[in-house]
Amino acid sequence: MESLLKFVEDEFIPKNEFPDFSAGDTITVYYEIKEGEKTRTQFFRGVVIQRRGSGATETFTIRKMSGTVGVERIFPINMPALQKIEINKKGKVRRARIFYFRGLTGKKARIKEVRS
Repeated sequence: MESLLKFVEDEFIPKNEFPDFSAGDTITVYYEIKEGEKTRTQFFRGVVIQRRGSGATETFTIRKMSGTVGVERIFPINMPALQKIEINKKGKVRRARIFYFRGLTGKKARIKEVRS
């Protein structure tokens, strides 16, 4: 049964090609919004808190600060409205899911950048 699900995912779900990113990276996600008959592109820039799932059901969570309020957004990797993902900074963190980042403010909320 599991192999049948994997076969259907591989055959019928279109794969989007995006760069490799992980928790701690600062990325910009460009996605399409439909308002009535018009469509426009909007972007969301923030720190990746987690990636979860695999294959067609994989999602990633991004957090950004909007003023003093933290805003999180969950994007499915295979969402048709996703246009592109840009990596702005590669972050150096020791965990795959950085939920502790939610409680940090000010200078403590900085993530070291990986120099390449």
